[in-house]
Amino acid sequence: MRVEPRPTLRFAIGFCLTAAALLPLGFAHAQTDPAADSLRLYAVNIVQDPPQPWPGYGIYLGKGLVITAAHVVGSAARTKPSVRIAGMDLPAHAIREGSFERVDLTLLSIDEHKLPIYLQMRRMPLCEKAPWPGERVIVAVPEGTARSHVMSPLLLPFSMRRRLPTVISDVATTGNSGSGVFDAGNKCLLGIMSRKIYVPANSADPESKEKDIAKYFVPASTIRAFIPTDYRF
Repeated sequence: MRVEPRPTLRFAIGFCLTAAALLPLGFAHAQTDPAADSLRLYAVNIVQDPPQPWPGYGIYLGKGLVITAAHVVGSAARTKPSVRIAGMDLPAHAIREGSFERVDLTLLSIDEHKLPIYLQMRRMPLCEKAPWPGERVIVAVPEGTARSHVMSPLLLPFSMRRRLPTVISDVATTGNSGSGVFDAGNKCLLGIMSRKIYVPANSADPESKEKDIAKYFVPASTIRAFIPTDYRF
């Protein structure tokens, strides 16, 4: 009798160890992509105090605002996060905090006057249009970029289609929690990476292996609604 594995969720914050260094999962063999490289200017690291053992990511929106996944920061009062950007570690305070199970977003603020002029002048717009299946995207972290596309939620297990409708494929080659998902054509922010969806190994079958299905990202429409009115631009 075959036992069908039940899909579950978990964080996408893994990393791989190479002879050179610890690198985020998916970017150990990243290729140079000049067309996408400009998006790395907006990609930042989120560092807790004391530093967490895994890389945390976020996206600089402009005017000192950084958006990331809520579980990357945790409780800001406890983790005392800083933002690593342009070679500096700047203290951050939370403007609004979500939660992994509800809205997996946290909005942080840093002192924009400490940033280089080229970053003080930049703004990252949120995409106006909803993601559509087949849409080409670029996922960016400070270490590199990777290309993928939006998947149809119909390819997900039925129980997840409504709860996690915005997903991309290429699980192993794209950035992890807090990284930015950008529209490849317009270079606007399409979403923030939240979690990996996978089917666990079948415990009744010793040859069964865990199978990655997709990565869910919090869409721009949710980000826009999450940002308090006074901080929108």
